[in-house]
Amino acid sequence: MTLSFKSALLPSMLALSLALVACQEASVPTDTSSESVETNISTEKADIENDSEPLAKVSEMSAEDKMIENLARYRWTLLDIDDKSGGPVITTLVDIKNQVVLSFKQNQGNNTLNYGVGCNTMSAGYELQGHTITTEDIMSTKMLCENLNKAENRLDSLMQGTSELSVTEGENPILTQVTSNNVTLTWKGRLTSQAKYNTKGETLFWAVNAKMLPCADSSSKMCLQVKPITYDDQGIKTGEGEWSIFNGEIDGYEHDGEHNEVLRLQRYQLDSDQTSADEEYAYVLDAVIESSVVE
Repeated sequence: MTLSFKSALLPSMLALSLALVACQEASVPTDTSSESVETNISTEKADIENDSEPLAKVSEMSAEDKMIENLARYRWTLLDIDDKSGGPVITTLVDIKNQVVLSFKQNQGNNTLNYGVGCNTMSAGYELQGHTITTEDIMSTKMLCENLNKAENRLDSLMQGTSELSVTEGENPILTQVTSNNVTLTWKGRLTSQAKYNTKGETLFWAVNAKMLPCADSSSKMCLQVKPITYDDQGIKTGEGEWSIFNGEIDGYEHDGEHNEVLRLQRYQLDSDQTSADEEYAYVLDAVIESSVVE
């Protein structure tokens, strides 16, 4: 009886021992599982690094964006035209090249090209890929320009479609534009007032008298007579100030002594390194809105 009991007990004890060993082995992580955890961490770190790469690329400005930003800093005036296509006569533009202008505007992510010959203002949205500019959605005011009509129509036709652009560096850069019909327009750049003074201008309206008077500080120098004009939001005059002597310059304005005029100006606050003791603001002509001949 004793031998029979022992024989029955041994298999049960052996099974229990094997079960305990199996439980211990299952509770201890193997080298393989550890390597898997490390691999997952490395993969997650790589994913984070890869996700950060597009952010870094977005923060870098593209070559096209840099070119657009640079073009918008200048007001471009026509310098010359070279027509190798044998197309329409271009003297209509060459004869008035000093008033043929071009500017690049940026507004809330939209790029706009503005151009004109001194009558209507024409504008078009544009895209720049590499050095190729493509215009679209041409718009224009509708004033009759009489002797400027031909020049305006010719300029408008040249600005439509695609052109190749190149710009020289420097204080007075040169923009070369080769149109799709093989006409080369050369433009000289002048820094815009906003770029020059690094601030937004304040709009003012001044009446300017045709007659100049001796400046307050020197009887040998003649100065403008000016007075401020105010308008409401509908453009109706609401008031005007007193005449005073202006001992300064208005950038872009040429006084001929034959017209009483009303000017729309932009006034810019000068920084300490841009001003002298007697100069606090810079004045830039925006437009002549009224002009009458003095009898």
